[in-house]
Amino acid sequence: MKSKTNVLVFPCGSENAIEIHSALKDVLYIELYGASGKDDHGRFIFKNYIGNVPYITETGFIDFFNSIINKYSINAVFPTHDDISLFFAKNIKNIQAKIAVPGLRQAEICRSKKETYDIFKDYDFCPQVIENKYQIKKLPLFAKPDKGQGSKGSFKIIDNNNIDNVFTGNLVITEYLPGDELTVDCFTDYKNNLKFIGPRKRKRILGGISVNSSTEKVTDEIKAISNAINDKLQMRGLWFYQIKKSEDNKYKLMEISVRTAGTMNLYRGLGVNFPLLTLYDLFECEVEILANDYYLEVDRFLFNRYISTLNYNTVYIDLDDTIIKNNKINANVMMFLYNAKNNNKSIKLITKNISDVSQILDKYSIHKNLFNKIIILKDTDEKYKWIREKDNVIFIDNAFNERKEVKNKLNIPVFDVDAINTLIDWRE
Repeated sequence: MKSKTNVLVFPCGSENAIEIHSALKDVLYIELYGASGKDDHGRFIFKNYIGNVPYITETGFIDFFNSIINKYSINAVFPTHDDISLFFAKNIKNIQAKIAVPGLRQAEICRSKKETYDIFKDYDFCPQVIENKYQIKKLPLFAKPDKGQGSKGSFKIIDNNNIDNVFTGNLVITEYLPGDELTVDCFTDYKNNLKFIGPRKRKRILGGISVNSSTEKVTDEIKAISNAINDKLQMRGLWFYQIKKSEDNKYKLMEISVRTAGTMNLYRGLGVNFPLLTLYDLFECEVEILANDYYLEVDRFLFNRYISTLNYNTVYIDLDDTIIKNNKINANVMMFLYNAKNNNKSIKLITKNISDVSQILDKYSIHKNLFNKIIILKDTDEKYKWIREKDNVIFIDNAFNERKEVKNKLNIPVFDVDAINTLIDWRE
């Protein structure tokens, strides 16, 4: 692989795109780019963000996309949606960068549950597919779109009402699977060696996304299913599949995908970085996986990031109950301070602590050079009088009265600790 590799994530605002960003942003020789057709969360996290990209259905998309590749010297592209993975697989010879998809056949089969079930119909892990109402022997059954993801458009069939309508349209009807559901994250190298199998339990689902998941042991049953899929489809790079237990306690295949899964972050926490492994594999580099072996659980929630019109060059910040809280460092505040330092902001500590401030900073392992200036005041001093700048300056203090006085006297932006996240530039 090249010593400097430019990687484009497209589209870049979905949960799995954010996982690719998290997986690759700290790799020294990788420069990340994000692109989307409409503004999404990608512009909050990608320093190199490209907006207003045409949709893949629009005339001239490939020419436009290649212009992005050439302009930014993109070496590899991670598609983050199944339809886009399939589109790139179909047009791989026309895209002027490496594409993180196993191949056209794999993308086509994995995009269609009908084709997936057809190719694995002779395997015992394939669920029973009901093709017409005359094959129904018992209810409930389960219906889902042939081309869909997560649980969108899926439903349980509990009676025969309107059953004729179920078999018209683009639905796949299978036996109902009442048991536990797993996602199995896999990595296959360019020699078709299945090098990692990572089952995780889907404990809580929100909008088709596994928001609570935990690692599971690789059983012989899971290993056999993984090897069968890998051998039959000749997989490459990262991929995953979903299985669910039937009434007889056997795992049945639900779907397979050749894109990154957002919750691959679980095994990344154990040392298995699927996007990075895939990137190495695209350039036919030999890889070795060092995975830690212990139980890990992840719980996900909506996380806030911000972009504002606030411009500032100087930060005045209090010490007690702001940087230090309950005799501990406020880690969130320290993240902001280092983020400000990285962005060349001037940071000035302003405190009325009568103790030796140097000793306090040493006690909490805070280096004094983090601050461009340390201002120590008497308890009767007024902080606003020590703020010399009039423009592009902000003030952070947990005390309302201090903020109120600075705001009234100087009319500059003031912040309590709870608002600090809005000041962090998350783009990398």
